[in-house]
Amino acid sequence: MAPYISDRELHEECGVFGIFGVPGAASLTYYGLHALQHRGQEGCGIVSVDDRGALHRVKGSGLVTEVFNEGKLAQLPGGMAIGHVRYTTAGGGGIENIQPFLFRHNSGDFALAHNGNIVNSEPLREYLESRGSLFQSTSDSEILAHLIKKETKFRDRPRIYAIIDALNMLEGAFAFVIMTANRIYACRDKYGLRPLSIGRLGDGWVVSSETCAFDTIGAEYVRDVEPGEIVTIDDKGIRSRDYSQYKRREMCSMEYIYFARPDSDIEGCNVHAYRKESGRLLWQESPAEADIVVGVPDSSLSAAMGYAEASGLPYEMGLIKNKYIGRTFIQPTQELREKGVRMKLSAVRTIVKGKRVALVDDSIVRGTTSRRIVTMLKEAGASEVHVRIASPAMISPCFYGVDTSTYDELISARMGVEGVREAIGADSLAFLSPEALYKAGDRSQLCTACFTARYPTALYTTVQDANKEGK
Repeated sequence: MAPYISDRELHEECGVFGIFGVPGAASLTYYGLHALQHRGQEGCGIVSVDDRGALHRVKGSGLVTEVFNEGKLAQLPGGMAIGHVRYTTAGGGGIENIQPFLFRHNSGDFALAHNGNIVNSEPLREYLESRGSLFQSTSDSEILAHLIKKETKFRDRPRIYAIIDALNMLEGAFAFVIMTANRIYACRDKYGLRPLSIGRLGDGWVVSSETCAFDTIGAEYVRDVEPGEIVTIDDKGIRSRDYSQYKRREMCSMEYIYFARPDSDIEGCNVHAYRKESGRLLWQESPAEADIVVGVPDSSLSAAMGYAEASGLPYEMGLIKNKYIGRTFIQPTQELREKGVRMKLSAVRTIVKGKRVALVDDSIVRGTTSRRIVTMLKEAGASEVHVRIASPAMISPCFYGVDTSTYDELISARMGVEGVREAIGADSLAFLSPEALYKAGDRSQLCTACFTARYPTALYTTVQDANKEGK
């Protein structure tokens, strides 16, 4: 049976960060991970390299501010470091799955951090285990390290050749940051499914899942790592090498819709601007007869602003988010889940009472939280609630690092729009069209698999697993 996942707890797997050639690299990595905290709240870690080339690691369960303090950061000397924030999807939780992974090897120690999901992880794990590999974790991220270490021929070759060979065996979504005693490698999958950007900080370099982390530490954005590219960063500067000539720009559309911070730019497009344009397009496609527009905090506020601007309706703060609720864990009973939603969100009675509300949200997963928000607004006196979703209906699982891996978790995989409308208690319901996702960012390529069931990669056994576990 699939685990309970509420609409407001849709999670992306993780965020990665790396810095080279800057004194106190671990402290800056701490601030970078704090900026990426929205990408994973279950665990985090930092590995640094000291002046002698030795690798040091601190990791733990919890938020960045819970795992690290001045004492822990003092254990991470040097001017080079990589970090990771994690939310559990593939492979499950546990301290052994918290990254960066650190590997001791006679060819040289190295660490790696990964954002994404390897869809051919099972056959690769079987291949490696049959040849003697022993895995420390259940995470698919560890597979790359074993593929790199399994190189037995050409042991005198530079490590980048082993990395290239290993990356070409992987299928799926990934942004890898690999650190040795002397350099950092930043690698992105050939489909361009996961973001990874390069910044400059003084004489040093920074890589990050999102550009918002550059602003936090005062770094300047330089460019994105290209699909199918390995960027090498060391004391010679940065160098580029393609490991694949097959290059696509199938960026995960949910990065724009939900995951990324509004102040991040992804492949030249600001996330807030994208969401605002999505809201404008949503009004054009599905106008609502309403008195006010209300957005669901926080990721839907930009789309709600665009919807209000296009419609001429006033944008109102009809829902308030409690910013001190902290992390939300899965609640064991339905009653506690209901209370949990009310702890996180409150309707502003004076604003919504007697009003027809156009409620703009970014997505509907199970529909449970959408129903509670609609009920909350009506209990606060809203005369009508017209739900407008700034993305298409989610009909297919994601296998690239988003925690919707079975059909059972998706209400729109089982019901049409009218059935979902009845289930959430809305007076009307409309979704953004898939075509508008491309138009909002002026893009010709995007991964829209969760909305269209058109997957950019081969999927191996995952679709059968999703059917088996789901409907």
